[in-house]
Amino acid sequence: MSAGGEAWSHWPAPAKLNLFLRIPGRREDGYHLLQTVFRILDWGDELRLRVRGDGRIVRHGDLPAGIDATADLAVRAADLLRKETNLRLGADIFVEKRIPAGGGFGGGSSDAATTLVALDALWGTGLGIERLAALGLGLGADVPVFVRGDNAWAEGVGERLTPVTLPPAWYLLAAPAIHVSTAELFQAPELTRDAAPATIADFASGAPLGNAFEPVLRRREPAVEAVFEVLARVGTPRLTGTGSGCFVEFGDRASAQAALSQVQRESLQGRAPAGLQAWIAEGATRSPLHVALDAYRLQGRRQEA
Repeated sequence: MSAGGEAWSHWPAPAKLNLFLRIPGRREDGYHLLQTVFRILDWGDELRLRVRGDGRIVRHGDLPAGIDATADLAVRAADLLRKETNLRLGADIFVEKRIPAGGGFGGGSSDAATTLVALDALWGTGLGIERLAALGLGLGADVPVFVRGDNAWAEGVGERLTPVTLPPAWYLLAAPAIHVSTAELFQAPELTRDAAPATIADFASGAPLGNAFEPVLRRREPAVEAVFEVLARVGTPRLTGTGSGCFVEFGDRASAQAALSQVQRESLQGRAPAGLQAWIAEGATRSPLHVALDAYRLQGRRQEA
């Protein structure tokens, strides 16, 4: 895929899981305070980027339903970086979507983060990860964790990040065919907003920290409750983020694959919600985006040598 003599480069935009999600309070401005652990996955969307000399940001391919190109997070990220650096270059952006929208897997935020990190390299703007993470926060609370690329303990509105080491794991992921409104969930009167603050030690000990949005969604969305019932037959299901996506953690690929096969059989037998998507993914020790960035930099050094 190329035009105008410029080659397209390929960049991963990995998905994430929230291994738990608590709300210990609210800020004076009304924003909810959060505690969570982000797990980066070795699976997600793929972005193809190409530098343009005319300063235009052009989004190629299909857009999510109801999203205008100017509102697309990848386009907004590119435009934000260009304005921040007063750059006259532009970019072609093509997003190969694999992460379901509204599932809580971080697809839009990851696309934005990959755009920031990759274009910072391709354009030679050299802002670096810290400044890019600060820029990304203006696009969404989950963008900084993708920019930084570490599995992380997160607090505040999700921007205060502490890298954590997580054990190897495989995940059975499942997403019903519904789109959940994050704004409506945060406004839900039954949402627990005063949970006792947790610590990293609590998480490391295996304490059941839960997801504040799980009971809300399971009561409000029959499809989510049905997914929990299906996944409970293969393990302990959990909700990720504020979307409809659910997951079960396993210690190895074979166990995750066996659980997926059982869920697929139940779907064929009509014992799972219609339109249910299910697949497996490995937890990453380091973001695939940063692996790709290292490879890009190494290639550049070799060409200079």
